Amino acid sequence: MMKSTFTDREFWQKLSNHARLAGREVVEKALCLYYAARRPETPTWAKAVIVSVLAYFIAPLDAIPDFTPLVGFTDDLGVFASALAMVAMYIDRDVQIQARERAESWFGPHIEEVFEGR
Repeated sequence: MMKSTFTDREFWQKLSNHARLAGREVVEKALCLYYAARRPETPTWAKAVIVSVLAYFIAPLDAIPDFTPLVGFTDDLGVFASALAMVAMYIDRDVQIQARERAESWFGPHIEEVFEGR
């Protein structure tokens, strides 16, 4: 039976252990959703969508196993993209900055920022 709950600890553990394998795009989307769910202004329905998606992300079994080379996180990316479209109005600049800064701690600056000299 697949576990369908979400905890902060399991979320951070999954990201910490799989950030490089998942890639920056997956990590940043996961972080945007996570930080959006923490905003008091985000309504309950949006938080429910986000928590469901993040529970799928941390689940040990999913449509494409995460350890599958090259495609392991593509299902997660698709689910994140759908959820982000649904809750986009609650992903403000602060959420984006938090997600980018955390991702930079694992991946370094975005390539665009390197070329722009930021």
